[in-house]
Amino acid sequence: MNKIIITIVGEDKVGIVAKTCNYLAENNINILDITQTILQKYFNMMMIVDISKMNKSFDDMAADLAAIGEEIGVRILCQREEIFTSMHRL
Repeated sequence: MNKIIITIVGEDKVGIVAKTCNYLAENNINILDITQTILQKYFNMMMIVDISKMNKSFDDMAADLAAIGEEIGVRILCQREEIFTSMHRL
């Protein structure tokens, strides 16, 4: 399994979850865990996803999601799981 963490932050509006999840489904990216919070008018979502069946490179996927975020007015950041697990080894 090849896991990454996707974080979405920005002002809450209609379509954030739909556009993001549609992209994931179209690219064979499976959501393993998801959490979402709205604090006053600010939207925050974190997902752990499996990209092992994805047919794009990590960089292309991250760029696509960043572009979707710009289009809808939020920031979408993709990070490899290794950056979190390697911190424990220090």
